[in-house]
Amino acid sequence: MPSKQPRLIYLMGIGGIAMGTLAGMLSDAGYRVTGSDRGVYPPMSTFLAERRIPVYSGYDAAHLSEADPDLVVIGNVIRRDNPEAQWVLANDRPYLSMPQAIARFFLDGRGSLVVAGTHGKSTSSALLGWVLEHSGFDPTLLVGAVLKDRGLGYRIGSGPQMVLEGDEYDTAFFDKGPKFLHYRPDIGIVTSIEFDHADIFRDFDHVFSAFQAFARIIPETGTLIINGDDPACRRLAADCQGRVLTYGHGPRCDCRILDIAFGNREVTTRFATPWHGDFRLRSKLPGRHNAANVLAVLTATWSRGVSLDAFQDALLTFPGIKRRQDLLLDCDGIVAIDDFAHHPTAVRETIAAIARFYPGRRLLAVFEPRTNSSRRNFFQHDYALAFDRADWIAIAPPADMDQVPAAERLDLDRLIGDIRDRGGNARQFADAAAVLDALLNTVRRGDLVLFMSNGSFDGLPQRFTEAIQRRHQAS
Repeated sequence: MPSKQPRLIYLMGIGGIAMGTLAGMLSDAGYRVTGSDRGVYPPMSTFLAERRIPVYSGYDAAHLSEADPDLVVIGNVIRRDNPEAQWVLANDRPYLSMPQAIARFFLDGRGSLVVAGTHGKSTSSALLGWVLEHSGFDPTLLVGAVLKDRGLGYRIGSGPQMVLEGDEYDTAFFDKGPKFLHYRPDIGIVTSIEFDHADIFRDFDHVFSAFQAFARIIPETGTLIINGDDPACRRLAADCQGRVLTYGHGPRCDCRILDIAFGNREVTTRFATPWHGDFRLRSKLPGRHNAANVLAVLTATWSRGVSLDAFQDALLTFPGIKRRQDLLLDCDGIVAIDDFAHHPTAVRETIAAIARFYPGRRLLAVFEPRTNSSRRNFFQHDYALAFDRADWIAIAPPADMDQVPAAERLDLDRLIGDIRDRGGNARQFADAAAVLDALLNTVRRGDLVLFMSNGSFDGLPQRFTEAIQRRHQAS
């Protein structure tokens, strides 16, 4: 690892949300930054241009020769045989992975609060940073999503705390371990553990071993906060040498959800903790899963001295993050929501949350199975159960669906048939354009449309929103 302060830092794979965010953080911290990628598109291209961060198009060793950086940060999309990676290795130029760079430039001198888990880590880490900020702690924050209040995935504070979304995905070609192992957590939260990322994990046990490693790096003076309703999370307690606190609905949890009242666009939850007793909090975050996220964050911020009143004030003003139950449209009685849901558990919980948050509406669910895991048949049965609360279901494959071997591929014909066997009104469409035509012919006043994909879905949510707005203007 390089010891001296670099003059120029070069990021390979700068167009990805994590690497582009790191580029912005380094630039804001006063470093000269450049980088390369095969294609950089909005919003990241706009984000980098606004910060006057130059970007080389494509990967070419000549880019590095020209830039002559003191340090190279290599993203996890870069393979060892990449020509720029080969230049770095051949020229003995100092290099780091993205999480190594975060640890070096932003974690030194700060206490680390890391949120990990299969589901809910982006929302929970963003909320955790928001509560600390509004309680006067001035934290540094890095999440893998865009914060609605500032259009960024980070903030750099002067306080002694840093909040990080901890990703279990691998780090780089020279470091195949999870990113979160570099983040030195004083407080760690694990929201859930399920099989995901089929491109790097063999099976559930392989996934679980990553979270075991996370639990083991919590120091004796630290705290691990785990979802007590998740049997896999509970197993982590045996691997942690620090304090362990559990949260959830179950009677054996240290911090409990006692009941949840769903109103129109507001949720009131009754909690109980050993330090606050029995109390209620109001929130604008839909769903039972978000009540659990709130309790995890409440537990973490209590350990930092945040009062219940301060927490409530921050919770009600939390703007949320983009692509998480993100309100795109409320026009002519039609509501459209965009969400990142792709794992079957996330699909099921998101549909249930939105249905409760907007009661009395017909729910039209539009889904694209785009991730490496969701394109595979590992979740064939689980997806069939995930759409029970939707009134109309449209599923369209991503363009690269056929890159998955046929024997491993999610069978969409079978999935549609299984959903129909459960009484669901489901249809498969060839692409996003076909979904848009059907959706515009189907939607009516009072409907709630929910888009679910971890990608752009070929711009479908925005195209639908614009079409409804044009209808409104024409009428």
